[in-house]
Amino acid sequence: WSSDVCSSDLSLIVRESQMAVFVYRGQVADVFEPGHYKLATANMPIMTTLQHWTHGFNSPFKSEVYYFNTRQYTDLKWGTPNPITLRDREFGVLRVRAFGSYSMRVADPEKVMKELSGTEERYSVKQIENQVRAAIITRFTDHVAQSNLPFLDFAANLNEFSDNVKPVIAEEISKLGLNIETFYVQNVSLPPEVEKLLDKRAGMAALGDIDQYAKFQMAESIPEAARSAGDSGMTGAGLGAGMGMAMGHAMGNMMGGMMPGQAPAHAQPHGVAQAPAQAPAAAAEPKVM
Repeated sequence: WSSDVCSSDLSLIVRESQMAVFVYRGQVADVFEPGHYKLATANMPIMTTLQHWTHGFNSPFKSEVYYFNTRQYTDLKWGTPNPITLRDREFGVLRVRAFGSYSMRVADPEKVMKELSGTEERYSVKQIENQVRAAIITRFTDHVAQSNLPFLDFAANLNEFSDNVKPVIAEEISKLGLNIETFYVQNVSLPPEVEKLLDKRAGMAALGDIDQYAKFQMAESIPEAARSAGDSGMTGAGLGAGMGMAMGHAMGNMMGGMMPGQAPAHAQPHGVAQAPAQAPAAAAEPKVM
């Protein structure tokens, strides 16, 4: 507010979570913390110097008072509007996104007034959010690139990212009279199409030996195929017979190899028929004359 007043009837009340900046003729005369003030020469030395009043304020003067809310503004969001391109040791070039939250408060109302709000009647957090987000994204990107961590280790280092980036951002924001109270990196992710490729790679790694996996899958399918053969007419019967012959052949080879004195089945050349052994001819019986 602004008004023409005399010091004898001017009081200033500043509530908790507020600070007041007293402006006289466009200059900051004083900054008041929470309390009740009678504006007089004794408690306004700067004002006295500006006006050269040494015996108190006896005539009306033009003044302006700007109140600043010093409470903590919480759950403010930040995020990368476009993916950040990084060089990764394992995947090569990656494009990642990141987002998180932060909180801040007014620490130096005089700086805020000189650097940001000026003499605007109202100045809100929304008017400074874009500038703060730009600073966060720049500092975060620089820190992540210099960390040289592989992407797969990002999730395990979110706390470290938050702790290391916060002081850098706080130092820059303090030039505007603001203070970063908390800062969190909540997630670092890949674009959806890259995530799908990463999921496929992880799936292939989980399979291990592909040949062994294929054999296992075939063995697992045999009982199901046999059940289907028993429930599905002639086609199923033919399938079951084919499987039975194949399994019978394999079992025959195994049994043949187990019989004593008999050469293993695999030792016999394929495609050569062997004549069955013939019993010796019986001796001719004498004819009775």
